[in-house]
Amino acid sequence: MSIQLRVYVPEHPLIEHWLAVARDANTPSVLFKSAMTELGRWLTYEAVRTWLPTMAAKVQTPLRECDATLVNPEVPMGIVPILRAGLALLDGAQTILPIASTYHLGIVRDEETLKPRCYLNKLPQKFTPQTHILILEPMLATGGSIMTAMTEITNRGVDPALIRIVSVVAAPPALQKLSAAYPNLNIYTAIIDEGINSKGYIVPGLGDAGDRAFGT
Repeated sequence: MSIQLRVYVPEHPLIEHWLAVARDANTPSVLFKSAMTELGRWLTYEAVRTWLPTMAAKVQTPLRECDATLVNPEVPMGIVPILRAGLALLDGAQTILPIASTYHLGIVRDEETLKPRCYLNKLPQKFTPQTHILILEPMLATGGSIMTAMTEITNRGVDPALIRIVSVVAAPPALQKLSAAYPNLNIYTAIIDEGINSKGYIVPGLGDAGDRAFGT
């Protein structure tokens, strides 16, 4: 498989731990949601390491003035959770990016055709230039939902190079579609699994992230 886009699988013991908890079919819903929150936190931490816009500044310590680096508040940032499952990652991501705006995007997949349908769109008509966007999509499986999200966001003026995708589990079909359409995109995921089954679920995956997170 040839993938042009940059896919990062951070080697972090906490990411590996919480991924194992999320994968376990015996994990109860409340603990699964906690695992997703932690994965959202640590994957977002990794995703923004070289992405956050910074600025040089001066601060006054109790002893003297010194040089400092601050996150630039003038560069707009947004978090886009893909409903429903993306909400499970949101709390963790917001602890890393508390000043980012949140734009909800609801996409549902037809279980027969596997085609996506957008049922809720809270994106602005146009994003401010240089807006940085973090997309939260726990499962990158067939690629239908994430491609729909990318189209909606980029059509509103966001440069794909300024987009980061945080995912828990990714599979080759989605990565191949994203690579062909957005070669300068960056994705951060806890693991890349071997593929998907006939129903569009990632194997071994972790099941339906939305159902498991919300106990439905």
